[in-house]
Amino acid sequence: MRVDDPVILKKSEEGYAVGCPALPGCWSQGGTEEEALANIRDAIREYVAARQEALQDEDLRTVSVTV
Repeated sequence: MRVDDPVILKKSEEGYAVGCPALPGCWSQGGTEEEALANIRDAIREYVAARQEALQDEDLRTVSVTV
């Protein structure tokens, strides 16, 4: 699965906080910008996997919509 939505990067005293607005509650952090971006990639993968697992017994399908 590919998520192309932008992430939000915020510099803090501890490093960087990073979140994915398209995935509510999907946040991570890192000491450097590069580390924070690597961590949010992992967080996005885990978020999507958990959501797919939670919905595995549902009668759903995924489609793309362009606006």
